[in-house]
Amino acid sequence: MAKHGKKYLKAASLVDRNKAYPPEEAIDLVKKTSFVNFDATVEAHMRLGVDPRHADQQVRGVVVLPHGTGKRVRILVFAEGEAAKIAEEAGADYVGSDDLIERIKGGWLDFDIAIAIPQVMGKVGRMGRILGPRGLMPNPKAGTLVPPDDLPRIIKEARLGRVEFKVDKTANIHVPIGKVSFTKEKLLENLTALVEAVLKAKPSGAKGQYVKRIALTTTMGPGIKLDIPQTLALKAA
Repeated sequence: MAKHGKKYLKAASLVDRNKAYPPEEAIDLVKKTSFVNFDATVEAHMRLGVDPRHADQQVRGVVVLPHGTGKRVRILVFAEGEAAKIAEEAGADYVGSDDLIERIKGGWLDFDIAIAIPQVMGKVGRMGRILGPRGLMPNPKAGTLVPPDDLPRIIKEARLGRVEFKVDKTANIHVPIGKVSFTKEKLLENLTALVEAVLKAKPSGAKGQYVKRIALTTTMGPGIKLDIPQTLALKAA
């Protein structure tokens, strides 16, 4: 078992591991227990009562966090012709088709989200082994494979704080909801948006308790369990 440093142990001592905290109290605590000397990311971890091996129990969706993640998102758009012009005018960082594909094949991956129009997916799809494992393959379920007319909206949402979530093999979801420097109110509103999106994405095959555990943590910080009924009752203002 890994040994923790003195700073971590001091932060962890502030957390009662047997207690499930109300959301506002948990956010106060997650800010207080961040001990790194940079603006750490706050993450929400959710354990779901689904079996990801079954197609009807997959959980996937997107959420636009009201206050973003605190990170500047680098947006790449695979498009040609008029669609490429639309993407450039909408503020995408990188726009192209064959040229970007060649750069990516050469090992370049300096972007956070990839969006594509259907007309170029024949080319983009051949990079599944590169983009797929990194969660960068444009996909209609993630809202990143869109017609040209939708590019301005998707690019704007990505810039504002559009985050994709997907259940992993262990039935967990991990999503950044902001930075430690965010106010409690902003983190709470981002958490609320995420919870609502995950509940909305409940698959038809889910049986029994859908959300089994929710915790907040920061980069290198201790986990803080949330009270499930109080957290699921959060409603956007």
